[in-house]
Amino acid sequence: MHYTEQALSEHLFSYGTLQLEPVQLATFGRKLAGQTDEMPGYALDMLEIEDPEVVATSGKTHHPVVTYSGNTNEKVSGTVFAITAEELQHADDYEVAAYRRDRVVLASGISAWVYVDARSATPAAVKDPRNE
Repeated sequence: MHYTEQALSEHLFSYGTLQLEPVQLATFGRKLAGQTDEMPGYALDMLEIEDPEVVATSGKTHHPVVTYSGNTNEKVSGTVFAITAEELQHADDYEVAAYRRDRVVLASGISAWVYVDARSATPAAVKDPRNE
């Protein structure tokens, strides 16, 4: 299927299993084209996945997860993909409840969605003095 630039209205940054072709085919029904990028101010960790369907799709019992650190020296490498709004919903369905979808600005300047640790602070919450 061929998508117009208008249809590919969302950007999704992946640092983990959404970069894997089998996961893309199962989640989006196609292989995604992307470009390498980095997400500054985040640290990478691993999360045990207990959902058997997600484990079967990815072939992995532990998936990478990121948390906001605010440290500009820390960065997470990955791939940014242009996807449709419908595909973004499919990505939401794939991710387990331990992840939350946040909007971030990547090193390239692209604003993209990314799945972070659901317990992670958000940059706005960290920078907002009313939350201190």
